Amino acid sequence: MTDGIMASGRVAFRCGLTMKNQFMLAPMTNCQSHPDGVLSDDELRWLAMRARGGFGLTMTCASHVQRVGQGFPGQLGIFHNRHLEGHTRLAAAIKAEGSLAVIQLHHAGMRSPADLIGEAPVAPSADEKTGARALSLDEVADLRDGFVTAAVRARDAGYDGVQIHGAHGYIVAQFISPKYNRRDDEYGGDLWGRSRLLFEIVRDVRAACGPGFLVSVRLSPERFGMRLTEALELSQTLIDSGLIDLLDLSLWDCFKRPEDVEHAHQTLLEHISDLTKDDVRLTVAGKIHSGADVRQILESGIDFVTIGRAAILHHDYPTRILANPDFEPTPLPVSSAYLQAEGLGRDFIEYLRRWPDFVLD
Repeated sequence: MTDGIMASGRVAFRCGLTMKNQFMLAPMTNCQSHPDGVLSDDELRWLAMRARGGFGLTMTCASHVQRVGQGFPGQLGIFHNRHLEGHTRLAAAIKAEGSLAVIQLHHAGMRSPADLIGEAPVAPSADEKTGARALSLDEVADLRDGFVTAAVRARDAGYDGVQIHGAHGYIVAQFISPKYNRRDDEYGGDLWGRSRLLFEIVRDVRAACGPGFLVSVRLSPERFGMRLTEALELSQTLIDSGLIDLLDLSLWDCFKRPEDVEHAHQTLLEHISDLTKDDVRLTVAGKIHSGADVRQILESGIDFVTIGRAAILHHDYPTRILANPDFEPTPLPVSSAYLQAEGLGRDFIEYLRRWPDFVLD
């Protein structure tokens, strides 16, 4: 791949939408919306600034689809009609910059703090460590319908699409994981029982929102009890299903070898590149920082890159890379004043202080 190809790399999705370049903003926790889940001006500024900075697809932070699915203070919600006005503003602001506006739909499951939601969290199976209780069959149906209702609300707000968060040990990933899902009904057992909820959500979102609406799934093939072999099999089945437009794989580190020694003969990126994509677009995230990193990902056959940390540091990261393929992000740590100038609100900056050596003061 040449730099010229990257510069003109528009991405067409099977739903009919087109992304103007090969850069997606990663969905990032930032804790800067209101306690009731309503959009804040800080959240709007952060995301609109990334769209203005050149991201072809701007993904929101994880937005919870049920009140009890909240995972973080200040999390953006989409479980109630009171959230609709804020999402309408946000989708319009992103799209005004020529970026696709996509919202990530999320439920934290057992990772919902009890003191935040005011009750015991829920999970596929009871979990002693977190105090989570197991969902009944009726509650599983309500959970599925919560994702679908949120997707319809997102469509009505003007978003171009949604992403189902099936990664990072949240509730969909908890169902997929044999470590956390010990159910003996149709939502447990083998991989296809454990992934039934995900496929039902995707099926019903597609049916409710129509063929022109972008439907994406995010998976992570390692950690939280995930097995690489199953994650790859699930990824290929999602691609082959004809139900999704985009598969987003969060690899933590695209360039490392798998933790499972059985698969350590090649990198995670190489394993992902072996998937047969057909007309489903594929993106990856994990330690993609420099222009050289971007080139390596795209040269592997991945359709576009998903950028997290570097997008915090540079709201205009895509513009900088396209102008200078050898661009290197500013080194860490950086000052809070630097982050404020890059569009981060106070609560987001405080959240980043949890990250080692990120915020200088």
